[in-house]
Amino acid sequence: MKTYKFRLYPTKENVEKLLFTLDKCRYVYNVLLERMNEQDLIDRGQIQEDVTDLMRIDDELKNVYSKTLQYECHRLFSNLKALSRLKKNGKKVGKLRFKNGESFKTFVYNQSGFKVLDTGNRLDRLHLSKIGNTPIRIHREIKGIVKQVCVKKYASGKWFAFLVVDDSKTYSKPSNEFASSSSVGIDVGIENFAYDSDGNRFDNPRFLNKSLEKLKTEQRKFSRMKKGSKNRQKQKLKIAIIHETIADQRCDFVHKLSNYYVKKYRFIAVEDLNIKNLIGISHNANDIRDASWGRFLRFIEYKAERAGIRFVRVPPGGTTQKCSSCGRKVPKKLSDRVHKCECGYTADRDYNSARNILLSGLERASPLETEPIPSNRQVPSMNQETSGLDRGSSQG
Repeated sequence: MKTYKFRLYPTKENVEKLLFTLDKCRYVYNVLLERMNEQDLIDRGQIQEDVTDLMRIDDELKNVYSKTLQYECHRLFSNLKALSRLKKNGKKVGKLRFKNGESFKTFVYNQSGFKVLDTGNRLDRLHLSKIGNTPIRIHREIKGIVKQVCVKKYASGKWFAFLVVDDSKTYSKPSNEFASSSSVGIDVGIENFAYDSDGNRFDNPRFLNKSLEKLKTEQRKFSRMKKGSKNRQKQKLKIAIIHETIADQRCDFVHKLSNYYVKKYRFIAVEDLNIKNLIGISHNANDIRDASWGRFLRFIEYKAERAGIRFVRVPPGGTTQKCSSCGRKVPKKLSDRVHKCECGYTADRDYNSARNILLSGLERASPLETEPIPSNRQVPSMNQETSGLDRGSSQG
């Protein structure tokens, strides 16, 4: 299964129907949650029947596609399952909350009730039952059969459609045969977003920091405005657009960087980081959030799986303190940016860590094929396809 994200450009009439559908789905969800809370023993079958009863009683619900309303039962129990999973993992959780207008942002057409119409123009049409034809920008070819459409309203006022597609593609299994020249270890960090075992260094773009002053200014204006006023709503929209721009910049950056690694290498090793724990104990928590390490590693993983590339996560312990040349332990503080070992090997600490990650990954993947990494191993300048990324270089 694969998901495509496309921008919708609804007309005024479309927007009214989209908001109406969103509001009625929220209403059904809240009613189902209330009735579930009244049950001593939760009966999913009864909750599912309640959707039909609501549609029979409330005439307005007849203007919403029936399967879209029925999906709210699935959403409710999916949320309940997620809450139960958190509780089993030792997290302190409460009950499911009722949804207000701002926290409920999506509705779903599952299996039927939708169709993508090719117009041959810049904007195609997405037909949704009970809503009609909504202009949509299909910026790339959809390969496969569309099984589900999720429509989402962003805080900025933009609408997007997420098309879940069954591409019926059998992905090739990763091969155990790979040369060290086509293998790479990647170390992620704050100063350098990524430093790999071939000596490639990518600067941290720090998108949030670049927009922070503008964001603070707009938030101060927002705090001084009268609650409930139209100007306050307009100012809230401005802030939402800034946040959305930052999120889009991050996503674009990690997409390009993950594409670079997947296209160039046949074996990729990374650290298996517990990012939530790092955020909890680090004084650089905001920088870690801004860096989007988790999204970057997930993007590499799913793209590698589809391309038949071997992807390995290795334990993060000791990758920085160990010398990648001789194996000695070389203690360092966070402020020590250069690795210096008694064996004479000197390198950037992140580069040394990337080499250790690669060695550990090769050992885990295929112990018999592990070979030393030359300390002078270099990589030629990056291809033009990645010229949109900020990059530095360092020698081992």
